Amino acid sequence: METHFSSFSTCRAYLRALSETPSRISRRAFSVSTSFQGNSRVRARSGPNMKRSLRWYDLIGFGVGGMVGAGVFVTTGRASRVYAGPSVIVSYAIAGLCALLSSFCYTEFAVDMPVAGGAFSYIRATFGEFLAFLTGANLIIDYVLSNAAVARSFTAYLSTAFGLFSHSQLRFTINGLPKGYNEMDVIAVAVVLLLTLVICYSTRESSWLNMVLTALHLLFIAFVIVVGFLRGEWKNFTEPGDQKNAGGFFPFGVTGMFNGAAMVYLSYIGYDAVSTMAEEVKNPAKDIPIGVSGSVILVSFLYCLMAASLSSLLPYDMIDPEAPFSGAFKDGGSSWRWVSNVIGVGASFGILTSLLVAMLGQARYMCVIGRSCIAPSWFAQIHPGTSTPVNASAFLGLGVQNVQSSQD
Repeated sequence: METHFSSFSTCRAYLRALSETPSRISRRAFSVSTSFQGNSRVRARSGPNMKRSLRWYDLIGFGVGGMVGAGVFVTTGRASRVYAGPSVIVSYAIAGLCALLSSFCYTEFAVDMPVAGGAFSYIRATFGEFLAFLTGANLIIDYVLSNAAVARSFTAYLSTAFGLFSHSQLRFTINGLPKGYNEMDVIAVAVVLLLTLVICYSTRESSWLNMVLTALHLLFIAFVIVVGFLRGEWKNFTEPGDQKNAGGFFPFGVTGMFNGAAMVYLSYIGYDAVSTMAEEVKNPAKDIPIGVSGSVILVSFLYCLMAASLSSLLPYDMIDPEAPFSGAFKDGGSSWRWVSNVIGVGASFGILTSLLVAMLGQARYMCVIGRSCIAPSWFAQIHPGTSTPVNASAFLGLGVQNVQSSQD
């Protein structure tokens, strides 16, 4: 273990470690750690323990905040227009069931191994360090690139909230760079830095901020659903706008419904980040199953209502696949166009919560990758201000308890 930690201490040590790469790979690539090691020896490399300050309602808040982002405001339109028609409601239910079954897997692992790291820790304990390294590298790249894209989309929805015609009005153009790469999004950078400061301050305070933003976002979603049903017509569930197109609740058949489910499943991505915070949960055996599974069930219910609201507003062949909700209200005349501004505000809150949860998960992935000595060990260090003292007996007791429960 000391050899792994000293690999990044100096340039000479790093070069020596590189020369030992073949032997290290052959020794470690397919080595599998047990849940006992993950709960005790490996976690002890971070020094102090993470504070166990989260309960099931915090996890539900993180799960809902991570999933209900801007994606549902886009995927619903394309899935309805191109694939499923009004049966997109059933598509969301099918995708929600699949997400729930997947969340059960995360829940079982997180209860048995209540440590940071999520999928990286689980794969390391089942398939070995090589596949865990590939998984961790892909997850980090995914978080970095997707967070950058989501942060830029915050500016786009913010411009919609203020009634601006183009989000470029909130960005600075840099001369001399190719088109598409010449716009500096200062607002996106500021949002990422602000959320980073909140996350570094405390997980508890991050949960409170997430709760507030998620509550506001859910209010906007409830508003869109209610207004959509009040303005919508039941005939839109079965009659197309153009009589030449297929009608009925399943205009593209059962195949189209399942194709729509495959597409809208993207809107459920985010619940996996909740499992990365298992190490900070007070009662993992109780709080994690309720938090992860409960958030997926709640989000599935909201998505089905949103899909039903959109289907009642317009026939499926008249829905804008790029901006379905705002486009539906704009088509209703000037008296309803203000609702599109409200949608922009609600989507902005959703983007903030999605970013917050993703950045929390990213930090915990980096921590557990540092613990495994695949990255420099200082990634695994926990600040004393956000930790509790090390209790070796608690580590050992938790590990023995998990080993016994797995044997039972």
